[in-house]
Amino acid sequence: MPTHQLSIAIIGAGMGGLAAAATLRQVGIGVQVYEQATRFARIGAGIQMMPNSMKVLRGIGIEQRLREFSFAPYSHLNRVGDTGEITRELPMPESLYNAPYLCMHRGDLHDALLSTVPADSVHTGRKLVGLDQAKGQVTLIFADGSHATADAVIGADGVHSTVRDLIIGRDEPLHKGRIAYRAVFPSALMNGKEIGRSRTKWWGTDRHIVIYYTTRARSEVYFVTSVPEPFEGLTRESWSAKGDVHQLRAAYEDFHEDVRAVLAACPDCHKWAILEREPLPRWSNGRVALLGDACHPMTPYMAQGAATSIEDAAVLARCLQAVDGDDVEGAFACYEAHRKPRTTVIQAISSANTWMREGSGDTSWLYGYDARTAPLDKPAAHAAAA
Repeated sequence: MPTHQLSIAIIGAGMGGLAAAATLRQVGIGVQVYEQATRFARIGAGIQMMPNSMKVLRGIGIEQRLREFSFAPYSHLNRVGDTGEITRELPMPESLYNAPYLCMHRGDLHDALLSTVPADSVHTGRKLVGLDQAKGQVTLIFADGSHATADAVIGADGVHSTVRDLIIGRDEPLHKGRIAYRAVFPSALMNGKEIGRSRTKWWGTDRHIVIYYTTRARSEVYFVTSVPEPFEGLTRESWSAKGDVHQLRAAYEDFHEDVRAVLAACPDCHKWAILEREPLPRWSNGRVALLGDACHPMTPYMAQGAATSIEDAAVLARCLQAVDGDDVEGAFACYEAHRKPRTTVIQAISSANTWMREGSGDTSWLYGYDARTAPLDKPAAHAAAA
């Protein structure tokens, strides 16, 4: 039996970091979360929680809270950008994969996850600049001169992960010439026009746009795009850079009138560069491991970025629970062996941007996976094994 409660420091208080804090606390591990931002900003963006991630959120205990304010789409609906022809539709009743499919504001999901972690365990304004592993512990060094120690560290600090740079080495993200525009705005600005009961992805030849409601009352409309455009000045992923709504409308002027109506009603928008990285050779070094976008950043084309980080959190907690705190490095190896094959496949499919565009391919390997119960002694379900 371990002589003391295992303590873990999590770097990053995003979706993955907070999900990790919640799942680790559930198995009796002490957690402290360190976030470089000084406050949590409610940036205008939607997020889709698929059945695979909803199963983890159910286990954390926030499913009912999410149901109360989220929009439950009837289906994944895929349409040709200009004609509106349906190329594929997947109805998503809760019975299909034993969990709901919900769309919501990112800020609302973040608030729900934050509610699962004691306020005194989340520290803002802490920018990590160094890690020192010695004698079975890790010392964290922050830019403000403060220090902290823990038995292990989880880097959940996103595509520009400082933890990854410290334990794996610095590399540059890949920008393949794609920019995402996004906005959340009141449905009232649509002057009574509905966007439909589904989450709809409109496919053009070299661009797309995804549109859905973010509230149960259908009071907010959200869209996110991918367009070919240089990313001048967007050298790092930004969630606050303003986009030119006139330029955005021009980019979709040949699309269906339903798309043009949404963009015409949108008062302003943000944009960010869509960045990618190659799969990493390893996810951990000693008592430091990576999670979510820090080790497998996703393009937003499958709505699996936050979802896979939430899956990671559940599996990581199970692996650490299985060794009862005695073999942190062994737990990290188990976590990587189970998760890496799945996330590598999802990265590749998402990057190709072909998911459910047409046809009738199997989706059960993705949405049917349950990170809480999947056998840890073999790789997680992925398309190659479907």
